[in-house]
Amino acid sequence: MPYASVNGVRLYYETTGEGFPLVLVHEFAGDSRSWEPQVRFFARRFRVVTYNARGYPPSDVPEDPAAYSQDAAVEDLLGVMRHLELAQAHLCGLSMGAYAVLHVGLRHPEMARSLVVAGCGYGSDDPERFRRDAEELARRIDREGMAAVGPAYARGPTRLPFMRKDPRGWQEFADALARHSGPGSAGTMRGVQARRPSVYSLADALQRLTVPTLIVNGDEDEPCLAPGLFLKRHIRSAGLLVLPATGHTINLEEPEAFNRAVLEFVTLADAGRWPLREPRPAGASALLPGLAHG
Repeated sequence: MPYASVNGVRLYYETTGEGFPLVLVHEFAGDSRSWEPQVRFFARRFRVVTYNARGYPPSDVPEDPAAYSQDAAVEDLLGVMRHLELAQAHLCGLSMGAYAVLHVGLRHPEMARSLVVAGCGYGSDDPERFRRDAEELARRIDREGMAAVGPAYARGPTRLPFMRKDPRGWQEFADALARHSGPGSAGTMRGVQARRPSVYSLADALQRLTVPTLIVNGDEDEPCLAPGLFLKRHIRSAGLLVLPATGHTINLEEPEAFNRAVLEFVTLADAGRWPLREPRPAGASALLPGLAHG
């Protein structure tokens, strides 16, 4: 199996296809296999890279709780890219993976040709409540294991649209989640999920970001709607796509729509045709160009 070593942690990765690199970064409830519909589609045009985050076998599962953090997740993404000698890539992440992609764009914009930030923002509206819930979930995983906790997590309210529309696909997702490492999932929930910053705390940095960015949300993914709009308003290079009747597991729930939108976006980014939005003057009229509200 191919591994990249990042600060002493081995990360399993796969590469498929040839061309400019596209790196896909998975969510908490997924792993590299969660991107299969995207790998099959994009490998016709790109060199597609997927990897398992730390805590997700066959990647290493560190025992030290301090090994899990938002900073570590960012370093893991950068480490995989450096191991593969990728000077730059299109970066696409879902949820936990979207946070890592976004932070790479903020900290190392030279390494990102474009950013797809999907389902990003969980916990931003009430960080203290989210932290308490994440800590409790980690304790349950410690006590009961993922075989017990995974099926309940897979039935969360933002996953139900997936279950209703594609019962077979949802069952595959839920079965895979139930096989995740308990210690790795608990460590990730405590160290990454519970302690990552709210997107609202990133306002100043977001306003400086000029890497082409596509924000993707499902309209049934309520915890991500306001954060997604916040990202759109603060990133001058951002566009916002909201898929109807869609929950959190966007790339698996609506793979055709997701793939088509991402392909169009990265094509425009490659061509230098993804625009920077002009800042709107304070008090500008929505109807009369150049005039302030009366």
